[in-house]
Amino acid sequence: MKVPPARGGLSTWLTDVLRDDRTTPVPEFTGSTADVWSDDDFQLALWCCYELHYRGFDDVPDALEWDPRVLAFRAGLERAWLACLQDLHREHAFDLTLPVPTLLRQVVKTLDGPPLARYLQREATVEQFREFVMHRSVYQLKEADPHTFGIPRLDPETKAALVEIQADEYGGGQLKRMHATLFGHTMRWLGLSDEYGRYVPEAPGPTLAVSNVMSFFALHRRWIGALVGHLAALEMTSTEPNRRYAAGIRRLGGDDTAAWYFDEHVEADAVHEQIAAHDLCGSFVAHNPDALVDVVFGAASCLRIDALAAEHLMAGWDREKAPCAGSVPAA
Repeated sequence: MKVPPARGGLSTWLTDVLRDDRTTPVPEFTGSTADVWSDDDFQLALWCCYELHYRGFDDVPDALEWDPRVLAFRAGLERAWLACLQDLHREHAFDLTLPVPTLLRQVVKTLDGPPLARYLQREATVEQFREFVMHRSVYQLKEADPHTFGIPRLDPETKAALVEIQADEYGGGQLKRMHATLFGHTMRWLGLSDEYGRYVPEAPGPTLAVSNVMSFFALHRRWIGALVGHLAALEMTSTEPNRRYAAGIRRLGGDDTAAWYFDEHVEADAVHEQIAAHDLCGSFVAHNPDALVDVVFGAASCLRIDALAAEHLMAGWDREKAPCAGSVPAA
């Protein structure tokens, strides 16, 4: 994967540094933090900073992963990103005296998102389903990788719970069962490329934000509580939507292979939900009582950003009143 085309001043500066190693002053983000979740330039720049810690870019030397200018630039973006995440659910109050699993269920119920899964099950065209999958591929093709950063940072009991979940995400060591591999089947059925990062250049800010929120938590030991809370929210809101996604694929003529990814999550995440709420977050808070607020913050951030990304996608369909075939290039 090559560095995606820039979309503004922030991503242009980063692209110049990553490609040409120019000595230019590190720019500061001076805009409003309230809307950075939807800012294409901001989210692309942050995504590229984070990608240096995953697979990197074909046209960027590996050594730039730790370039002081890039790290200083990323830190400035992250200050704005954190402020945005904190503002997104500042008005919500949760009962922190509840048992952790009950508290997480309260967060999930309070921050329920738009009916995207229901729409895809019952009404979406093939072109709209294709656009949805293209958006999801930004994270799904590296599914589980951000949360894996948390493994060495946890106490043994909590670590064991996280490893149990992650092992399933990686197919129990079988490439053909890895969730990222299964998602590739769906992409190919829809005429999309399953090449890693292929659709990042087309992805809008809210889609990139879904990936960036978990990378932010993953790469900072300070936010390990938020990372486990984020994973718990993912697992606790996965089963029913994935059941609907699978039904939508079959309504549109897809076979079991095309729906395999979603079918797998219906079964696996019913188990993962319990592990994440009780064994992962429950044991983490038992060992780190003061971090309960971080667990809730991570769960709430996951749900709010996912909801905003879904709202952005559905709003586009409402505006166009027609399939969005032109927005997703074929493989």
